[in-house]
Amino acid sequence: MVLGLSSKKDKIDGLAGTAGVSLAASAWKRLRRSPVFLTGAVIIGIFIAISLLSPWLAPHNPADPMLIDQVVKARNEIPPAQPGHPLGGDLQGRDFLSRLLVGSQQTLIVGVGATIIGLSGGLILGTLAGAIGGWVDSAVMRLVDVMLSLPSLLLAFSIAAMFARPSQFTVILAVAIVQIPVFARLLRGSMLAQRHSDHVLAATALGVKKGAIVFRHMLPNSLGPVIVQSTLVLATAIIEAAALSFLGLGNPDDRVPEWGQMLGDVQKVFDTHPHLAAWPAICIIIVALGFTLMGETLREALDPKNRR
Repeated sequence: MVLGLSSKKDKIDGLAGTAGVSLAASAWKRLRRSPVFLTGAVIIGIFIAISLLSPWLAPHNPADPMLIDQVVKARNEIPPAQPGHPLGGDLQGRDFLSRLLVGSQQTLIVGVGATIIGLSGGLILGTLAGAIGGWVDSAVMRLVDVMLSLPSLLLAFSIAAMFARPSQFTVILAVAIVQIPVFARLLRGSMLAQRHSDHVLAATALGVKKGAIVFRHMLPNSLGPVIVQSTLVLATAIIEAAALSFLGLGNPDDRVPEWGQMLGDVQKVFDTHPHLAAWPAICIIIVALGFTLMGETLREALDPKNRR
């Protein structure tokens, strides 16, 4: 009898302890045990560290054609791997490893910049649609539907081609505009769900102003899915930015390396020197995979339906 009462008490205490754990704490408990999340976090951590430290990690100036005497364009000969230059040189005789390292910083700037601008625009449109409703909601959603009906890369290409002088900023802006409808639709859906929540209904019944309800109750509680989505969008932004640079719509100054630009520069000698394209392509794939792994596990961990 005593053993039976003790086991029941243990079960009740366990259920009480589980009920008292917040969603964030429960999510973190699952994330730190997830090999998928840890793999993505390690990849992103290494990428950010290399990006921030690339000016000091690069063994040479990425714009200095120090190996130009080994370049024979008539025979598509470029500097091979040699002491001091483990990956050799490029078509202009510049150290390839240095350009690869410094290019990570430009890739990070473009990806983060495009995501921040896209998130900001999506927050504005999503808040207007979810908070005001009516014709404002209809107008915003029709604009979002039109943008989402077009392939994202094609839309980004069209926007970037409108600028007379391509630059790194035009790439950031083109990729950011493509991401705005993704964030807007997601935030709008979250805010509509918040309209019928108990705390919003209670605040409305107490006569709290609509602006205070939106910015103090609805918006803060709707940001979770949007922030998680930004992690996944980072992977897409990096790939799309690299594609635009590859097509020649990025920064025309090749003294500032960027992975997509490096891919485009080696097309003339790809048949004879495929490794010049392989290295930046592998870097883009690994970084995009890291953000995708981390974003997917974050979304699953923060989903209340998965809570145990």
